[in-house]
Amino acid sequence: MTRSKVISLAEAAGLIDSGATVSVSSSSGLGCPDAMLQAIGERFAERGEPRDLTMIHPIAAGDMYGIAGIDHLARPGQIKRIVAGSYPSGPSSMESPRIWQLVDSDAIEAYNLPSGVMFQMHADAAAGRPGVLTRVGLDTFVDPRRQGGRMNAVTREPLVEVVEFAGEEWLFYRAIPIDVAIVRGTTADEEGNISFEHEGAYLGALDQALAARNNGGIVIAQVARVTAAGSIPPQQVRIPSTLVDWVVVALDQMQTTQTGYDPAISGEIRRPPGEFEIAEWGLEKIVARRAAMELRSGEAVNLGFGISALVPRVLLEEGLDGAVTWVIEQGAVGGMPLLGFQFGCAANAQAIMPSPAQFTYFQGGGFDRCLLSFLQIDPEGNVNVSRLRGKPHVTAGAGGFIDITTSARNIVLSGMYAAGRQRIEVRDGTLRIEEDAKVAKFVPEVDHVTLSGRMARERGQQVTIVTERCVIRLLDAGLTVTEIAPGVDLERDVLARVPISLRVSDDLREMDGRLFRPEPMGLALEPRGERARRGELAGKGATGGR
Repeated sequence: MTRSKVISLAEAAGLIDSGATVSVSSSSGLGCPDAMLQAIGERFAERGEPRDLTMIHPIAAGDMYGIAGIDHLARPGQIKRIVAGSYPSGPSSMESPRIWQLVDSDAIEAYNLPSGVMFQMHADAAAGRPGVLTRVGLDTFVDPRRQGGRMNAVTREPLVEVVEFAGEEWLFYRAIPIDVAIVRGTTADEEGNISFEHEGAYLGALDQALAARNNGGIVIAQVARVTAAGSIPPQQVRIPSTLVDWVVVALDQMQTTQTGYDPAISGEIRRPPGEFEIAEWGLEKIVARRAAMELRSGEAVNLGFGISALVPRVLLEEGLDGAVTWVIEQGAVGGMPLLGFQFGCAANAQAIMPSPAQFTYFQGGGFDRCLLSFLQIDPEGNVNVSRLRGKPHVTAGAGGFIDITTSARNIVLSGMYAAGRQRIEVRDGTLRIEEDAKVAKFVPEVDHVTLSGRMARERGQQVTIVTERCVIRLLDAGLTVTEIAPGVDLERDVLARVPISLRVSDDLREMDGRLFRPEPMGLALEPRGERARRGELAGKGATGGR
C-alpha cells in the first residue's frame, strides 16, 4: 500500500528547522507557493520558529498586489539572510514591501544575484560541483570589485569571486547547499509525482528540488489537488516522486497575480487574437512603437517588464502578430506576452521551457534581440534597472537582466526621458513639452551598474535607447542622440534637460511622424539578418554635446 505524502500546511511548516536554507520556486505571483509561505510565517508568529532562515529566491516570491509571498516571513528574527534574483516591488504610492523594510534597515543580510546564475547555482549544488564559472555579471554591481551583489551594510560575506581561468577573467558564484525546497505544481499523486498542467511556467522547480534532495534536505510541494497513485501520465510528471518528501494542498492557489485560472496561460486553449487589448494611445505607446521599429521579421526576441511589454500589442495592431517569436525568462516561447499583474506569462505560447534552460539560451546569446527598460544611464553607457537610492520599493532588483544582456547582440532600452510629473502634448503629429519632469534619468553616475557600458562596447553590442522625445545610441564616442521627435527642440528639451553631455549625430534625423498619430502606422519589418542603414548604422558620426 502506498503511503500518502499529503500533510497539512501547519505540519509541513513544522518540518523546517531554525537556521535552515530554504529555496522557494516562484516568479512574483506566478507559481508562488503562497499558502506554504503563509503557514511558515504563522508558525513563527505563534512559536518563534523557524528563525534565522536563509531564503533563496531565483525570482521574486510574491508582490504587493494580493499575494504576499516572502512578506509572510518578513518578521524580525525569522530571516537571517536572503539571496534573491529579484524582490517584490510596488508603485511609489504604496508602502514599501516588508522585505525591503528589513533590507533597508540592515535587519537582515541581503544579496541580489542574476536569476539565471542562481538557477545554475542550484544545479551545481545538486551535482556536487563547487559553483558557477561565468562571465555573467562582470563589471556590474554583482562583481565583487563593485558591490558583489550585497544590498546593504550588514551584508559582508562574499558570494562572488573574480578568478582567472584559461587566461580569461571570470566570475565564480559559490553553490549554496539547500536544506528545504518549496515548489508548486497543479496535481500530486499519493506517491508525490507532481504535474504542472494548470501552471503558467515550470520555473526552476526541478533544479531546486534536486538541490535539496541531493543535499539531504526535504522537498515540500504545494499543489491544488491530489489524485491516486499512478494517475498522472509519466510524460506529464515534471517533478518525480523520488524528489518529493511531502505534499500540501491549497485548493484556492492563484495561477498568477490576481488570476485564479486562465487556461490560455497554461497552454490548454488558444485565445483568438481579437481578445487581446490594444495598447492605449499615449506616450508609452509612442515609445513602444519606436522600439518595435528596431525589430526584424523572424527574430527571436526577449521581452522585459515596463514599456517594452507593450511592443507585442503594437505588432498585433499593425497586423504583425507572430512576425517575431517572444522568449521570456519565465519560460514561454512565442504567443502573446501578458501585461500588468500577469507579466511573466504568455497566452498561446508555442512552448513553455524550464527557466534554467531558457537562461542557458540567453546566456549563450542564442536569441536575436532584447527589449528591456532603464531607470538610469550615465555617460559611460552604464545602465541601472536594479535599484534607486531611497526608492528600493519601486525597483525589484536585476532579475534576469544581467543574464540576458551579457551576450545579447542587440539591446533596446525603452523608457521616458525623465521621471516625475510632466505635461507633454501630442497633437498634429508633433510632441510638445509643456511641463517637463524634474528627475533626470541620464545622470553623471548610476546608483547601480546593471549593464556595463564598457563591456557592451568591448563586446560590440548594439545598444539603443528609445524615449518619447529622442533616440540615443551607445557608440564608441559615447551616448549619441540620433533621432529627435518632431516638435521637440534639441537644445531646450533634450540636451539642457540632463546633467551630462550628450553627443549629437552628424546625421541627426527626425523620428518617424507616424509614431505621433493615433491611427495604425502601417509598420513593416525588414527580414532578419538584413541591417537597415538608416536604423542600426545611424549616428556613426557624432559631434560634441552642449
